[in-house]
Amino acid sequence: MDFFDVVSTQEARNRIMRNFKEYEFKIEEISILEATDRILAESIYSNINVPEFNRSTVDGYAIKFKDSQGASESVPSLFNILGEVKMGETPKSSIKSGETMYVPTGGMIPEGADGMVMIEYTEKLDEENLMVYKPISFNENIVLKGDDIKKGEMVLKKGRRINPEVVGVLAALGIPKVKVYKRPKFYIISTGDEIIDIDEELELGKIRDINSYTLYSTIVKLGGEITGKTIVKDDYELLRKEVDKAIAISDIVLISGGSSVGTRDYTGKVIDSFNGKGVFVHGISIKPGKPTILGEGKGKLIVGLPGHPVSSIIVFKTIVEEYIYKKMGVIDYKLKTKVIMDFNFPSSPGQETYQMVKLENRDGKIYATPSFGKSGMITLLSNSDGYIIIKPYEEGIYKGEEREVYLL
Repeated sequence: MDFFDVVSTQEARNRIMRNFKEYEFKIEEISILEATDRILAESIYSNINVPEFNRSTVDGYAIKFKDSQGASESVPSLFNILGEVKMGETPKSSIKSGETMYVPTGGMIPEGADGMVMIEYTEKLDEENLMVYKPISFNENIVLKGDDIKKGEMVLKKGRRINPEVVGVLAALGIPKVKVYKRPKFYIISTGDEIIDIDEELELGKIRDINSYTLYSTIVKLGGEITGKTIVKDDYELLRKEVDKAIAISDIVLISGGSSVGTRDYTGKVIDSFNGKGVFVHGISIKPGKPTILGEGKGKLIVGLPGHPVSSIIVFKTIVEEYIYKKMGVIDYKLKTKVIMDFNFPSSPGQETYQMVKLENRDGKIYATPSFGKSGMITLLSNSDGYIIIKPYEEGIYKGEEREVYLL
């Protein structure tokens, strides 16, 4: 495929989805105690009402609300006390007009009662008589059966990321285990004769392997699992052997470097050698990240990422992360915020530009300023809080306009 026959970012995403239409990430059932930050693989429907009974939200007395109408400090309403409702127990009797029972916060409302008077607005004359000094409205201070969750209601949608609040809902429904997507498995290969690992001595002309470590951290944050991480020299046979090994134990193979059009860039040739669909994208109209390769080998997605750290992370988040979340049906997964631009910045004609920015809070408003630097500079990532996207049809960014920043 001609390198210069680049496709748009959206077309690259579409081609991945078309080529991996049948591919499914595996599912497992785990305890809700182990499910935090995992992705639900099925929608959850409630088989009960929550709460399962009418429940008091205050400490006080259950009454028929009409009996309190007109009550005041000078002319209180008088009630006959029938007893009290103990926590976790069913009321021993129902309430009729002129009667009341004490109910603690969270206790069950007696049948016949339709309102709760807070204890602060009452006074016991003796063990059998109560004065109420304030009128209440219908169902005041009561959570009705099914008010929170109704039986049969879809409570959690497939694709929801499980957080502590979701775990609480599952516990309320009495669900001890849930089906989640297994962590997507990645194999990271850094290529290049000049690349050395971080524990090797740095000689002149050599470059420490930055990309595999930043990708590793990004994958962990995503919720993925790394099945392997290695460095391969610029050798076709060595790279093919490593990719073949990676395909067998991962969902996605990431090859960092070797995606350009030089004579020693073997990524595309290796992908095509597996006699599958091969390379279906070689070049994306994205800045940074143009020399990106997408392909298929033995049913697995193989991604040739640019060698520059910023380009590598941008392409991963824009293409790979999007693919995973779309396959899992994840909803609104990108952390973003509205900010005010504090600079003018031109667009790159025909390219979707990802501009790194720093955020600053001034007088309660968040402003974005550009983080400048070449895509090979790792400090461009560490000095940035996020990025803005400038579409190919836009002329650029103007100082004072409001934009969305996608947080790193």
